[in-house]
Amino acid sequence: MRALLVVNPAATTTSARTRDVLIHALASEMKLDAVTTEYRGHARDLGRQAAGSEDVDLVITLGGDGTINEVVNGLLHEGPDPDRLPRLAVVPGGSTNVFARALGLPNDAVEATGALLDALRQGSERTVGLGLAAGTPGSEDEGVPARWFTFNAGLGFDAGVVGRVEQHRERGKRSTHSLYMRQAFRQFFGEPHRRKGTITLERPGADPVTDLVLSIVCNTSPWTYLGNRPVYASPKASFDKGLDVLGLSRMSTGAVARYGTQLLTSSPERGPHGKHAVSVHDLTDFTLHSKVPLPLQMDGDHLGLRTSVTFTGVRRALRVIV
Repeated sequence: MRALLVVNPAATTTSARTRDVLIHALASEMKLDAVTTEYRGHARDLGRQAAGSEDVDLVITLGGDGTINEVVNGLLHEGPDPDRLPRLAVVPGGSTNVFARALGLPNDAVEATGALLDALRQGSERTVGLGLAAGTPGSEDEGVPARWFTFNAGLGFDAGVVGRVEQHRERGKRSTHSLYMRQAFRQFFGEPHRRKGTITLERPGADPVTDLVLSIVCNTSPWTYLGNRPVYASPKASFDKGLDVLGLSRMSTGAVARYGTQLLTSSPERGPHGKHAVSVHDLTDFTLHSKVPLPLQMDGDHLGLRTSVTFTGVRRALRVIV
């Protein structure tokens, strides 16, 4: 077996020594080419090269969710073809590692490498569904390139939080859970549309849902983690189904306290619920429109402002080692 290992040297939870140990362990079991990313988008380029190669059987990422997202977008640049494309394996090295943990992998890089090698020996893999987002035809975002995401996307509030965190990271701050919480509070108090939102959810065969302040799109559950605590925005979301959406139509102080508490105490059986909460399960195609440009994020990566995004849930898009 020939594998490509894509290493993010800026991964927050792995040292250079740990990376060397992991590379040695992987290389002892397969023919391994290890490449360290050098610029934003490099992992995507490497994934694209692997997709076009007849020699690469497996692409392994050593990094966080952003590295995985880039590799996936490279692998699927010509569309999903699970029988032809290299399989994907992930070794978590970021601060949160939602995709790896949603797959049931250990959050420790060394333990995850051991689990990966065991899975390869046993031939254990699954084919997962992914989300695809693109500018809506006929809108001012029509020309925006389509992009895949592995676990979640968001238009509005949560994407604004992600953007604030990225600004701090560019100034040298570490990506920590406390940083996210601080920026969530600042985003809330700076949100001009928190009492009446600007987002409309449109889907075939149903009435539109209007005036949403927050819209979270989930491809799996949990939505994210706070340390070791899983947070379930859409508990029924699954890699084996379409996409789920959680929308909130009000973010007053009282509503935020109520729904924030529900998120922190959420479980696989129950997520946020109530008068101003909208939950939609297993969607294949839908669109989020906004009356004003709002921030968009995918897999924790801030992608700028959008007014209309069309989402597609693509089942059985990629084979993953688990």
